[in-house]
Amino acid sequence: MQNSTRRPSRWLLAALALFLTMTNSPVRAQKVVLQGFWWDYWNTNYPNGWANYLADLAPRLKTMGVDAVWLPPSIKNANQGNGYSPFDNYDLGDKYQKGFVGTRLGTKDELLRAVAILHANGIEVVQDVVLNHNDGAGSANGSGGQDPAAWEDGTTSKYKNFRYVSYATPATDETAANYLARSGRFSKNWENFNPNQGNNSTSGDWNAVYFGPDVSYYPGSYGQSSNATFNPAQSSDYMRNNARNWLVWYKKQEGFDGVRLDAVKHFPDFATEDFLYNLQSNAGWASGSATMFAVGEWVGSAGQMDGWVSNVQNRAGTFDFSLRNGLYSIVSGGGNFDLGTLPGYQQGTRVVLINGQYVHRTVPFVNNHDTFRPQVSAAGDYTGWNSGSELAPHIDPFDPRLSATYAAALALDGSPQIFFEDLFNIGSTGKRYSHSPKSTVDLPTRGDLENLIWCHQNLHFKDGAYKVRWQAADHLVIERSTKAIIGINDNYSTWQNSVVSTDFAPGTVLKDYSGANGTATVTVSSSQTVAINTPPCNGTAAGGRRGYSVWAPTGIGTNYTRAAMSTTQEWELADDLGDKDTRSLQQGGQLPAASTALRTAGRIYSDANKSITYSLFPTDATRSLTVALYNNAGTLVSSQTGTGNLTGTYTPTTAGWITLKAKNASTANPAQRAFVKATYTAPTVVSGSMTAREVTATTPPAAATAAADKAELAVYPNPTASDRIELTLKTSREQTVSLRLFDLTGRLVHEQALKTYPGANQLRLAVTKVLPAGVYQLTVPELGLSQKLALR
Repeated sequence: MQNSTRRPSRWLLAALALFLTMTNSPVRAQKVVLQGFWWDYWNTNYPNGWANYLADLAPRLKTMGVDAVWLPPSIKNANQGNGYSPFDNYDLGDKYQKGFVGTRLGTKDELLRAVAILHANGIEVVQDVVLNHNDGAGSANGSGGQDPAAWEDGTTSKYKNFRYVSYATPATDETAANYLARSGRFSKNWENFNPNQGNNSTSGDWNAVYFGPDVSYYPGSYGQSSNATFNPAQSSDYMRNNARNWLVWYKKQEGFDGVRLDAVKHFPDFATEDFLYNLQSNAGWASGSATMFAVGEWVGSAGQMDGWVSNVQNRAGTFDFSLRNGLYSIVSGGGNFDLGTLPGYQQGTRVVLINGQYVHRTVPFVNNHDTFRPQVSAAGDYTGWNSGSELAPHIDPFDPRLSATYAAALALDGSPQIFFEDLFNIGSTGKRYSHSPKSTVDLPTRGDLENLIWCHQNLHFKDGAYKVRWQAADHLVIERSTKAIIGINDNYSTWQNSVVSTDFAPGTVLKDYSGANGTATVTVSSSQTVAINTPPCNGTAAGGRRGYSVWAPTGIGTNYTRAAMSTTQEWELADDLGDKDTRSLQQGGQLPAASTALRTAGRIYSDANKSITYSLFPTDATRSLTVALYNNAGTLVSSQTGTGNLTGTYTPTTAGWITLKAKNASTANPAQRAFVKATYTAPTVVSGSMTAREVTATTPPAAATAAADKAELAVYPNPTASDRIELTLKTSREQTVSLRLFDLTGRLVHEQALKTYPGANQLRLAVTKVLPAGVYQLTVPELGLSQKLALR
C-alpha cells in the first residue's frame, strides 16, 4: 500500500467553470442515462422489435437505478436499419411504405408500449432525433426519388423528392407515378436541401453533405418539385416551421421525456434553439419544461461545445468529448497518464441555474455507438475493431481501467451516460444476438459499473457540491460535499492512499461502498481530514474492484427509488397521416363526411385496475362525435358522445391492449380532423405475447410465403460515386452474405461480408479506394442477386 500526504497542487484545473463549485444548495436535475442500444443492435428473439426488447429489460434497469433510457431514432428509414437515415418523420412504424411497416424498433404500437412500460418502471425516455439530413428518397425501388431540376451537390445524385404514404394515398404500387402522388405530411423538395437558391453552399459544417440530402433551415430554402404530382406550394422557413411542428407532434405522440440531438454541429444553432424552446415550453400539455433533459452531439473542443451551449441559450448540454479525451488517455496511457489533470479536460458549461434549480446539462461518457465499432464473430464475440468507423477511439470494456474511467464520469458534474456494451457483457458470451434481456446469465453486467450506479444514486452524488480534494499522477480524489468521496486510481498494481480535506463533520465514520476495502472504516479527524485508500486496477481488491473507491457515512442502504409514472400520448386523426393499406396498422384518417364509420387512432397497453383517462378534441366543436375504447377482443368497453371536447375514464380489470377509436355521431356531419389523447399506466412487464402486430395480409398464405423467401437488391442513388455506394438488401432470414463488386473486365474490385436480418438491410459499401467512372456489377452470390451500378 502506498501512502501519501502530499497536498493537491492543481486547484485551478478544477475551477474552470466557477458556478460548478457551488454551495451545498440542492442539485437535483440530473440523470443516469443508459444508451439502450449499440450501433448494429439486433436480437433474434426480437427481430425488428427492439422496443419489445427494451420493455423486457426495463425491470432490471429499474433495480439498478437507471433514471432514463436513450432510444435509437424511431422514425421510418428507407430500410429497417439502425435509424440514422431518416425517411418519413411522421411514420413511427405504422405505415406500409418502402416494402415494410415496422422500424428496427418495431411497430408504432410496440414503440408506444415500450415508452409506457419504461415509465411504469420509473424510467424516463430520451429520444434520439436526427435533424441534419433525410435519406432514401423514392419508392421501395427508388422510383420517383430523383428530381432532374435539383442543383447538384456532388453526393446524392439528385435524389431529393420525398413523398410519403398517407391515409388518403396508400402505396398501391412502387412506380414513380404512385410515389410522386403520395400526400403524406411534411413532403420535401430539392430546394429544402443544400444547395438551393436560398443557400447556395455545400461547404462548412452547416451546409456540407455528409450523410444524405442535407437539410437547409434557412428562410429562403423553399420551392416546388419539377416532377412530383403532389406538389403543394411552400413558403419562407418551410423546413424550420415544419420541423418544429413535427417535433411537437412527436413528443405528444410518443410521450418521450427528453431528447438527444444527433450531429448538431451540422445544422444552424438558431434552428436548434427554436426546436428546443418549443419542446420545452411551447408544446402545450407535453411541454417538457426548461429543465427537460436535452443533449446535443457536438464533437469538438471544450470551448466549442460551450459556445454551442451558449448559442442554444443553455437549453441543452453536450456530450463532453473534451473530458472523454482525458478518459481515453487513462486507458491508452496504460497507467502513465497524469490523473490529476483530468478535471482540466471538462467543458466549462456543465451546470446551469434554472428557476432556482441546478441542472446538470453536460453528459460525461466513456463510450457510445459512434466510438464503439467492434469486429465480431458469428456469435457476436469481439475479434477486433473497425477503428476507421469510430468517431473517436473506443475504450475496450475488458480493459482493466474501464472502472476508473466510469468512476470519474459519475463523480464529475453532469448526467452520466452509460453505454450498453460497457454495462452489459455481450462481447464474450457468444450471445450478442441471441440472449434474453431478462436473464442475468445470458446478459451479465459488469459488477463495478453496477456498483458505481448504485453508489451514485443511493449516496446522492449530485446533491453535494463538486470539490476536487486530491490531484496526483495516480490518484484523483473528488468529494461530492457531505455525500461521498470518490477515489480514482489508474495504477495497475499499487494502492493509493491520500489524506484529504473534507466537508464531512469531525468524527464521521466512513466506509468504502465499492467494497474494495472490505469492512474497513476511516474516521474524519478534528481538522476535517480523512485518509482515502483506493485499489489498483488489477482486480486484486475485495470483490475484484478495479481502480476506484467510494467513501460515505456508514449505515446507508438502498434508498433511491423512482416512482412509477403514467404515460400520456396523443394521436391526430388526419388524412395526411396514417395509412389505410391493409398491410399497415390501418390507423389515422380524418372522420369522413356523411359517415359514422370508425377511425382507429391507435392502441395503448394498460395495467389492470389502473384508470385510463381518454379525451377527444375536435376541430369543429359544433358537431357531435363519439370517442370509444375497445378491448383486445374487440368489445366496446367505454365511450363518450357529444359536442366539444369529450373526456371519459375506464378501469380495465386485466392488463392488455386497449384500442382508441372515434367517429361522427351523425351522417349529417362534414369531414373533420380530431385528436385523441389517453393518460394511463402500463404494467411493469408485458403479459402474454410480446408481439403487437395486427396486420392483415393481402395475399394468400402461399403467395406470402413465396414473397418472404424472395430476396431483393436495390442500389441508389445510381449512378453514384465510389464513396457513396448505398444498397438495400431485403432478406427473409438471418445469415451472412458476401457483397462483391466487379468491373466490366470481371475483375473483383471490392468484397465485404454483411450479416443480414429479416427485412430490409441498408449498407454503404466501405470502398477504400477511388474507383474510375464506369459500369460495375454488384453481386450477392449466396442469394443469386446481381445489380448493375454506374459510377461517376
